[in-house]
Amino acid sequence: MKTAYELAMERLKKQDEEAGIESKPLTDAQKTQIAEIRNFYEAKLAEAQVMHHSKIVSVFDPAERETLDKEYRRERERLNDERDRKVAKVREA
Repeated sequence: MKTAYELAMERLKKQDEEAGIESKPLTDAQKTQIAEIRNFYEAKLAEAQVMHHSKIVSVFDPAERETLDKEYRRERERLNDERDRKVAKVREA
């Protein structure tokens, strides 16, 4: 007897086949590259978080804190987008 998850995955594979979408398994080299990219950006995000916290500690003005928070969110979004683009590029190769 199959689980609901297995049944759902089979349906999704069938829909992909009908739509003409092929899925190729990743090679070991691609998996390694993706892991390196994710580790690099995880470190960059951690660095950005530490820098943000160090700046926030010394700021008492709410408007300036909000500005720093917006900058931090933009930086995180930029790093996440950059990471996702690079991972997608490796997957397509």
